[in-house]
Amino acid sequence: MSVVGWEAFLVQDVGGVLKRLQVDSAMPPALFHTTTPTLDNYWRAIILFGLNVASYKFALAQALTELAAGPKELVRLEDLAEPFSRHICEHLKTADKQTTSRSSKFLDSCRSFNAGSLTKAQLIETTVRFGFNNVIDAFHIVNHDEVGVRFFVDERKTAKGIRITDDMYRLLALPRHANLQHETEARWRLVETAWDLGLSRNLVLIEHDAQAGELVTQKELRRTSVTSSRSALNGYQKGKCFYCFAPISIVPGDDELADVDHFFPHTLKGSGVVPAIDGVWNLVLACHDCNKGTGGKFAKVPSIPLLERLSKRNEYLIESHHPLRETLIAQTGKDARERVSFLQYAHSSAKRILIHEWQPEPRGSSLF
Repeated sequence: MSVVGWEAFLVQDVGGVLKRLQVDSAMPPALFHTTTPTLDNYWRAIILFGLNVASYKFALAQALTELAAGPKELVRLEDLAEPFSRHICEHLKTADKQTTSRSSKFLDSCRSFNAGSLTKAQLIETTVRFGFNNVIDAFHIVNHDEVGVRFFVDERKTAKGIRITDDMYRLLALPRHANLQHETEARWRLVETAWDLGLSRNLVLIEHDAQAGELVTQKELRRTSVTSSRSALNGYQKGKCFYCFAPISIVPGDDELADVDHFFPHTLKGSGVVPAIDGVWNLVLACHDCNKGTGGKFAKVPSIPLLERLSKRNEYLIESHHPLRETLIAQTGKDARERVSFLQYAHSSAKRILIHEWQPEPRGSSLF
């Protein structure tokens, strides 16, 4: 592989002809809200790319989704406090660390409620006093700036609450809007897993468990489920099949439920030619036609343009905060050039064994 200036290239050897695939290793990928300004991608930018010092943003997102299902636009803090604190309390039962701060009066109250030493009314009162101090102001901030739409307006000073906007109602009217709740929950589970394991001291490695359909990590000798593989990956594909851009679902039971597919076929596992083949870097969501339908991928090697798409998707993941970022770096390389080299090695190795390349006809507009 050759490197020229700041540009790294994937090189494909096809019949002795070298084809170069340019990958910009200097510029980070743009956030979704700047590249595709749709409501669901504004929401995904907030959930996937906003900085996290506490899990309150995820609880607020889930609370907004619940409250916007009703006709009431103005939501008083007392009404917001119930679903907000409920989601926090539920997560505390399985992951006690919900913030990077050393102490929190609000979280202590949630723990007391879970222990039965605080009433529901007392929890609501404490949530109103301490739970919303930063999250309402910070919710729409991504990369130190506000996204282009608002899903609620802060009216705490004038009406002691927030007002849900038309954009939030329109968001919930979109096809497959239920995907967004699953994505938020998955992101929350990934973040709290990183905090629980202490990323500064313990690198988090996450892999796919095909039988369970989940992302799992190992702490000491215990293998632990983190979250649904579909829910964790769907936001980075914007609700579309990785290969053909057809709409997909991550809601169990839906006819269009996505398949979790190994970009480099799982049949290579055990051959040793593709490292960490069950790693997050090699997982994509595919529609049934691309994965198993007539003319589907099966055990073929995806084309070089699809490899470029995988590289771009992985860079989106790396731009996201822990732990997927750390997982991707550990599995594929510490910088963009190393990751390009890693993908080229995997593609060349897979091609030598599986021979055939594959690429489907697009069934939607290119989104990533």
